[in-house]
Amino acid sequence: MKRQTILIYKGRFIVDGIKIKQKDSIHIKKNKLNLYQKIIDYVFRPMRLGRLTMRLPDGRFLIYGNGKDGVEAEITIRNNNFFKKCVFFGDVGFGESYVDGDWDTEDITKVIEWMIINVEHHPTLMSDKKKRAPVNWLKVINNLISLVRKNSLNGSRKNIYEHYDLGNDFFKLFLDPSMTYSSAYFKNEQMSLEQAQYQKYEQFCQKIRLRHTDHLLEIGSGWGGFAMYAVKNFGCQVTTITVSKEQHDFVEKRIKEEGLVDKINVKLTDYRKIKGVYDKIVSIEMLEAVGHEYYEEYFRQCHNLLKKDGIMALQVILSPDNRYESFRKNVDWIEKHIFPGSLLPSTAVLLKNVNKSGDLGLFDFEDITPHYVKTLDLWCRNFNQQLASIKAMRFDESFIRQWNYYWCYCKAAFQTRNISVAQMVFSRPNNLTLS
Repeated sequence: MKRQTILIYKGRFIVDGIKIKQKDSIHIKKNKLNLYQKIIDYVFRPMRLGRLTMRLPDGRFLIYGNGKDGVEAEITIRNNNFFKKCVFFGDVGFGESYVDGDWDTEDITKVIEWMIINVEHHPTLMSDKKKRAPVNWLKVINNLISLVRKNSLNGSRKNIYEHYDLGNDFFKLFLDPSMTYSSAYFKNEQMSLEQAQYQKYEQFCQKIRLRHTDHLLEIGSGWGGFAMYAVKNFGCQVTTITVSKEQHDFVEKRIKEEGLVDKINVKLTDYRKIKGVYDKIVSIEMLEAVGHEYYEEYFRQCHNLLKKDGIMALQVILSPDNRYESFRKNVDWIEKHIFPGSLLPSTAVLLKNVNKSGDLGLFDFEDITPHYVKTLDLWCRNFNQQLASIKAMRFDESFIRQWNYYWCYCKAAFQTRNISVAQMVFSRPNNLTLS
């Protein structure tokens, strides 16, 4: 339908004196908008799938999309700084303006989903650079910040510190009792989050054919959940490494309390510094913190550490192959505010670097993306049930808004398959233990 210029009075949509239905695609007269509003209006108008209803601070509305083939979302603009931040910093500014309280919505996930389903009309996501709209003017600032956050030996520890060392007590508020901070695996709808995390651990142990005689290397300890599960259920030896001092001390205390000191060795070190050979290697959602420049080095190190008939299993969040370069060259809100130095690899990029690093080959691949959507739902629910405790830790309203945006941002990305998560198993040719 051809767009019409309208006047909105007391919540009613009027065109030439005739009331129209909200399902029609409409927008306000351009001369009623300021410069930044006009730019954002120009950016949003081509986004035709679904519908976004935007309520302005003066009570007027901007409505985008055809109401078909997608999500219906609503946002209320509290402060016109929203438009400036979006113009200057694009998607990053959009998220920052939410954290600052410039806009609100009853469903953040739906708002972000609406943006994602309109990806080919989105000014910073579309694949055709020539069609990109005039926003994100100051993206160079965010990109420069990213350049100094490389995952070198020193940089990696600093980047991890910024997220994971918020305090173990904080993470306890929303994680399950196993303290597992990665996607669970729900074998059935009745599973609790804790049960689903143990199910994920069991799958990993089965996929790597874990035996009591094995020495297993875990790259990225987390809070020790997988290492303790492997030892308790399979009787193997585990060396687990982390660059987080908070996590290291927590795991060290935990294994002492569980009487597992003779079976688990937790080291505060980088994967690049590990020596020896291991029967099995497991790394659960750690590759996202490696970085483009270090993939080959990471897999070469794994190749050297793994015995000839060894097996390696990864759980990794993946970007689409055709958008990896865009992910790599542009800073998004998550990288700037939640996981400094992070980058989601693509399947093709991972396999390319595995092949360059030695003779390991992909043996098994399982996409588990729907399980992350449910995991995020439960983390978000737990988080918001603990707001009093979070505030008692002196985290302010902006911090709470930031984390709620983080949960919903990730959920929307997984739900729309803008990103995915998979379990991947690698080994060498002629490994008869895989038969």
